[in-house]
Amino acid sequence: MDLSFPVIGNATGVVTFALLCMYMLRSEHRRTTDKALLAAAFCSALWLGLLCAQSSGFEIPFTIRYSIELLRTLSWFIVLYSILGISPFPRKLKIDPQLLFSSGIIILLSATIALINLQAWLGINLVDGRSLLILNVLVSLVGILLLEQIWRNSAIYTRAGIKYLSLAVATILAYDFVMYSDALLFNHLSGALWDTRGAVNALATPLIATTLITRKDKPIGIHISRQMIFHTTTLMLAGVYLIFVSAGGYYINVFGGTWGEALRVLFVFSAGIFLILVISSPNLRARTMVFISKNFFDYKYDYRDEWIKSTASLQSSDAQDTLPLRSTRTLAELVQAQAGAIWVRDEDNNFAIKSQFGFTERTLSQIDQDSDLAHYFEDNDWIINLTEFLADPEKYDLIEIPEGILGAEEPWLIVPLKSNNRLSGFVFLAKPYMPMELNWENYDLLKIVAQQACSHLEQHRSEEQLAQSRQFEAVNQTSAFLIHDIKTIIAQLSLMVKNAPKHKHKPAFVDDMINTTQHSVEKMEHLLAQIRNPGQHEQVREVDLCDLLANICLEKKSSSPTPKLVLHEEHIWVNADVQQLASVIEHITQNAIEACDRDGQVEISTKTSADEAFVFIQDNGIGMTPEFIKNELFKPFASTKGLTGMGIGAYQSREYLRKIGGTINVTSEPELGTCFTLRIPRIKMDEQLMQTKEARA
Repeated sequence: MDLSFPVIGNATGVVTFALLCMYMLRSEHRRTTDKALLAAAFCSALWLGLLCAQSSGFEIPFTIRYSIELLRTLSWFIVLYSILGISPFPRKLKIDPQLLFSSGIIILLSATIALINLQAWLGINLVDGRSLLILNVLVSLVGILLLEQIWRNSAIYTRAGIKYLSLAVATILAYDFVMYSDALLFNHLSGALWDTRGAVNALATPLIATTLITRKDKPIGIHISRQMIFHTTTLMLAGVYLIFVSAGGYYINVFGGTWGEALRVLFVFSAGIFLILVISSPNLRARTMVFISKNFFDYKYDYRDEWIKSTASLQSSDAQDTLPLRSTRTLAELVQAQAGAIWVRDEDNNFAIKSQFGFTERTLSQIDQDSDLAHYFEDNDWIINLTEFLADPEKYDLIEIPEGILGAEEPWLIVPLKSNNRLSGFVFLAKPYMPMELNWENYDLLKIVAQQACSHLEQHRSEEQLAQSRQFEAVNQTSAFLIHDIKTIIAQLSLMVKNAPKHKHKPAFVDDMINTTQHSVEKMEHLLAQIRNPGQHEQVREVDLCDLLANICLEKKSSSPTPKLVLHEEHIWVNADVQQLASVIEHITQNAIEACDRDGQVEISTKTSADEAFVFIQDNGIGMTPEFIKNELFKPFASTKGLTGMGIGAYQSREYLRKIGGTINVTSEPELGTCFTLRIPRIKMDEQLMQTKEARA
């Protein structure tokens, strides 16, 4: 047997595909793709075995060889279908374009196999050779298009799992396409292409094996978008590579002897596969980008890293470093300045020095808003280089630099802090210990970070102003609440004084006057305690709501109209501060009394559920409109009483009820009256504890 190149190439293909089959048989294959690959590898080994036997001199009928070849092509199509998720043999019959396409290819190849065998059995030429060439060209072209769709439709992070398999199938189909296209063009098969076919197919097996070994998807984090020069460089290197490959193929053809042409074809295809592997290598692409950045570009900084460091420095939570100092240090670190100072616009629109570091002499002072430096920065975004200024003042419009800056140690740069074209301040930097040459990159980076620092300073200023406004608001609100409580006490005492001349000789009135005075004193003491210790004087305990309502009605018995109390239970217990809950109910009751005429009606009633107590305060007074209830009633400082009302009683009442887990609802009709419904969480008391509390009372 002559060991020619075709024999060696085809035998190598048989061995490699057989080893591939053995490897796949050793492992468990549950996925459709694995089973399809096993079938394709087996068919390829069988087909290459027939080619090896034919190259060794054995007579292999064309019908058998060509049928096995079509079967092998069909198996690779099934592999592609499994990758795409198309089932050529569905369990349920349905009309699907993908199914029709895949089934069409299978039927076409199967019909061709049947026709080839039928014409051999009948001895009739049903299909001529040219038609078979066209069929092979079309089938290989369709396979390449399928591969293109697989690659296009796969996500970036899933391509690593199919890259080598796709390249292997592409190698097999592309070689078939080239060989059969050449035969169709020149009306005969190229001997070199035919002899090299087995060796080229053998090249695909290591790629398939790599896919099987690393078949778990591995994300590949490739994001390359530096400059268009990367793509130009890639194409240029690929072109140079292909020129060397062509030269190598030429010398192999000339000096390769009888194997020359076949070796040239094998060399070119091997070089093509290697080129695709190199181009698709993430590591090589990354290294290429680093090389390009170092040799084709002259950037000093990695702007991403600088931005991250600057942001982290400005947002540092170190209590010892104020934001102005952090801003100054951040800008100084960009150019390795040994000292720095920052001026920020103050309330008078002048520029006050807020922080400095590194200067041994304190010569820096406030800079007026009408200074040349301020006007220059308002009109320009340029950074002033004092070294250039001292050498050529005309470059900076002959402006006057403050003596404190020029007289400082090693003056160097003044960087403006601007936001929305408004000058918020500027930073002064001293020269670094080691001389540094500045170019456009240094200035651009300083400007970018200065804008970021200015945004942080403006936000900090806004937060301080907001906090100050809230403090004033809290003081004003506290004052309003105090005035409201004092006003309520004054109203009670005024009513008592007004009725004294008429009823002072009645013992009952005297007793009522003493009780009212005592109640006013207690409320004033409670008010003073709240002023001394806000939020600490509140005493939450079990409160009998029925007793509380009875006491409130007793205090209001001299009012006109007098509130009427309707209780449906003897005791209703809630958790609350007695003084604050009494203030809520007193306020709403007093408003109901004031809303009625002297002959009007005010009724306080109760109702309970398993977990809640309800207090209803109804009157037949002037009522309120729905718009007022929705938009004004619970809004602080909104009142229907004009200058005499504070407009905070309803707001205060609602907020306290919310605090203890309750709510307040209002229904009202103008000229008909109003009903306030207070919902308060109820607590259950056992009889023994209730009796103890009653005994203490």
